[in-house]
Amino acid sequence: MPVIEEDVHISRPPQEVFDYLTTFENIPVWDSSVLEVEQVTPDPVQVGTRWRGVSKILGLRFDWTLELTELEPRTRLVTRTVEGKLQFAVTHRVEPEDGGTRYTFKVEAESGLGGIFGRLADPFVERAQRRTVRGNLDTLAELLTQPSSQSPG
Repeated sequence: MPVIEEDVHISRPPQEVFDYLTTFENIPVWDSSVLEVEQVTPDPVQVGTRWRGVSKILGLRFDWTLELTELEPRTRLVTRTVEGKLQFAVTHRVEPEDGGTRYTFKVEAESGLGGIFGRLADPFVERAQRRTVRGNLDTLAELLTQPSSQSPG
């Protein structure tokens, strides 16, 4: 099971970062592989909450439905696909660090990202996705620390 895990320091309090991350409609703003997201179950966000969305990986579009499977308020959440061709789980973790937040993003693809593209493509797809994740985290950190971003969300 391919695993991509990256982290970034964000100069904002952990609660603000967590609140921004749990508003899933914000994801397309900072994650270049996510084209759209909509929450399909009513608020509040809790275990069992579902979102429907579309991602684009290496030029291919994938529809998916995610379900929140684990939630540790203000520190960690895990989502897993419950519908879609690409099976994956995403863990978001925030921790206090040097007056800001250490945000860790981890994605685990059940069948391997290359399974969709062909097994020989696994290493290529994983490297490309790792670069995308790294860029997305840098974008998120920049976005949340911009002077005009006083209250994200």
